[in-house]
Amino acid sequence: MLFSLDKLYSPAQARAIDRAAALRPGCTGTLLMERAGTAAYSMLRRLWPAAQRLGVVCGVGNNGGDGYVLARLAHLAGLDVHLTAVAGAPRTGSEADTARQWFLACGGHESAQLPAPDTEVLVDGLLGTGMDRAPEGATAQAIDALNASGRPVLALDLPSGLHADTGDAPGRAVRATATLSFVVRKRGLYTGKARALCGQLAFDALGVTPDPDEPAAEAVLLDLPRLRAAWLPPRARQAHKGDFGHVLVIGGDHGFGGAARLAGTASARAGAGLTTVATRPAHVPALLSGRPELMAHGLDTPAQLTPLLDRADRLAIGPGLGQEAFGRDLWARALACGKPLVADADALNLLAGTPQRRDDWILTPHPGEAARLLGCSPAQVEADRFAAVRALHARYGGVVVLKGAGTLVCDGTAPIGVVPGGNPGLASGGTGDVLTGLIAGLWAQGLSARQAAALGASVHAATADALAARHGERGLLAGDLAERLPALLNETDDGADLGA
Repeated sequence: MLFSLDKLYSPAQARAIDRAAALRPGCTGTLLMERAGTAAYSMLRRLWPAAQRLGVVCGVGNNGGDGYVLARLAHLAGLDVHLTAVAGAPRTGSEADTARQWFLACGGHESAQLPAPDTEVLVDGLLGTGMDRAPEGATAQAIDALNASGRPVLALDLPSGLHADTGDAPGRAVRATATLSFVVRKRGLYTGKARALCGQLAFDALGVTPDPDEPAAEAVLLDLPRLRAAWLPPRARQAHKGDFGHVLVIGGDHGFGGAARLAGTASARAGAGLTTVATRPAHVPALLSGRPELMAHGLDTPAQLTPLLDRADRLAIGPGLGQEAFGRDLWARALACGKPLVADADALNLLAGTPQRRDDWILTPHPGEAARLLGCSPAQVEADRFAAVRALHARYGGVVVLKGAGTLVCDGTAPIGVVPGGNPGLASGGTGDVLTGLIAGLWAQGLSARQAAALGASVHAATADALAARHGERGLLAGDLAERLPALLNETDDGADLGA
């Protein structure tokens, strides 16, 4: 898993790495602050080259110190800079205080007043990674003013109010247009509410190179091209369908045949050699006419599932399964057969009612299903998605894919994988069924469970992003997603040729 994937750290780890870097020969905390402010100023000029009036809002910590450096550089470049010291001056003798003194020495001015309405770009230097509670007082008021300004906001290291460990915002938080993170990537910036708060997210290591003694990363940012190159080599020229596994999709109770068809289509589009769909008999004609590549079997009784289970290599169960007697019986038979399986939707709801732990399954809950599995609320899941996915693995085993903004993949051993892609276009019926079939199809081809989950979630998100870039997010259909999976599984340009 760790073949040069970008590492993600907790805030405590990030601060420890930052302190250690400042003690290296030739480096100081003040130098790192100068680099941070310089990098942020350069980004600001790239994004808003015509801006002449800046508002820089600073707190008293190192985040504010970065803001003072940026303000000094902007002032020396001839820009009109209004710097607001929200909570007064930094601690005397601190690195942030040094940055403030240099700003004042070059003719800069600070004020307790927030920037004027004619400010063209605002800079958020209020709070850093040490924030672990809701902002209060003048800081909360400043956040409100930034959000109400209608102006673009550049956040330094992270949007103020965002929890860099969890991706949650326990109170007010800045809605940044762009964020530049420093030294190491903080894991909370890639999942949960952070996906909406960070805007365009960039990273600058500030010249800090990895130290052999730095703490192990708790998460990694999944990179589709690298995963695909490592895990999907070219197929042997003499390959046949028997080399790529047989997936059995189980689901589609009355009225939900489309869910099973979507999962089956995704399995086939993922490259599984054979895909069978076991569903209600009424769904078979439509399924075969719309997707003749699938082998559809109508089940008059749950007992008819047994010979299909015997022939399958991997199971995908849950899409449209239902929680009535028919679905419960199919779920029980799937568990009893001992075949590795991907469980989603109603299979997860049934699992929540009768919990058990296995090593040979992949669970793909959304936050609501995760909450039922953990006996908590969806809000509690979203408040700390990293803790939630770890708790799901600890209770149920296998590999857990916690879907949502910044999907997480956890197997309890390797660092948690974080999917950087995806968009709100996925918030429509059936897209989860596509992910279920996609993961099962990849797993059947010989990937490990973790590999199939990580690659499947990455391809799923990247396909949605490619479709949204071409057609927009609103109206993205699960069927569109399933049909275009091969472009992201096979191409090196990530879907540039998706077509109409």
